[in-house]
Amino acid sequence: MKFYIKNNLLIFLFLFYNGYSFAQAASLDQLRVPALSDGAAYTWVLLPDPQTYTKFARNQALFSNMIDWIVDEKQKLNIQMVLCTGDLVEQNNIVVPDSINGDQSSFAQWRFISGAFYKLNNKVPYILCTGNHDYGTKSSENRYSQFNSYFPPQVNPLNEKLIAAMFPNAEGEKTLENAAYTWNDPSGRPFLIFSLEFAPRIEVLKWADSLAHVPEYRDHIGVVLTHSYLNSDGNRTHMEKYPLKNANYGKVIWEQFVSRSPQVQFVFSGHIANSDAHRDQVGYRVDRNADGRPVHQMLFNAQREGGGWHGNGGDGWLRILEFIPQQRKVKVRTFSPYFFISPAMRPHAWRSADYDEYEMIY
Repeated sequence: MKFYIKNNLLIFLFLFYNGYSFAQAASLDQLRVPALSDGAAYTWVLLPDPQTYTKFARNQALFSNMIDWIVDEKQKLNIQMVLCTGDLVEQNNIVVPDSINGDQSSFAQWRFISGAFYKLNNKVPYILCTGNHDYGTKSSENRYSQFNSYFPPQVNPLNEKLIAAMFPNAEGEKTLENAAYTWNDPSGRPFLIFSLEFAPRIEVLKWADSLAHVPEYRDHIGVVLTHSYLNSDGNRTHMEKYPLKNANYGKVIWEQFVSRSPQVQFVFSGHIANSDAHRDQVGYRVDRNADGRPVHQMLFNAQREGGGWHGNGGDGWLRILEFIPQQRKVKVRTFSPYFFISPAMRPHAWRSADYDEYEMIY
């Protein structure tokens, strides 16, 4: 009897100790502080559509927290670039909000979102693209946008010095709605980054394609940022119901520009939110371009999380893209500074599903 009692006690202590260790390890993994995994790595931060943060006064502090986190973590994570997938505002040009789909006028929305990004001025470059809500009155009734009034080329000196070319918008003005940037990473590797308007006109795609074929840029790593490109099921967008003429979406962008480009290896987009579920707001696929190089195409959105269209704006989710140049690898991590700031909510600050945490080889 003593033998069985002693043996069972040892088994209990073994299971308790190891169970505690496993739980502790899991807890530590959940509570991990954002950090680089490689000493030579650097980071880009990808921000999803901010429109629901912007349209409600109560939500604006959440987006400001995301920007403040970038400023705070710039040195530790070696943050070199910030990208945003568009829909900076909910309504481009309304005077009186309905207090249902937002309680902020368009003036207040543009003032807020520009002020938030201005915190990055002279600290880190940021490249934004325009979404459907950034045009027209409420949502792309036409191609008029206030974007250039709040984000002119010279607004951030760190952006301005990277501009290689701009293409005229629908009103004939050269703005950052269609722009190409050249940038060298800390290892000296050159990048060519395109930001394209929502549903780009065919002449925009021809411009981008011709620029991609300039011999000077042949060996650059190409990146495309545009709003509507990929669905959560991994298929490229094709047709949408906006009354814009000469509008082109993911399928045509791929056929007329991305697949033909000798150097484009990354496409980042937002826009899609098929439900309040996180899985319906993210997507990923890889295809080979005409030169046989892999093109990593990512959808990242979060605007319906945290309560849907009229919720908190997206629970603070952003993506940390850790570039490891020697391995030509990007580690993708999905993180919420909003959850991480509270010890009680910190276990929820990371997403670890295979569509939220993966690697891209370029």
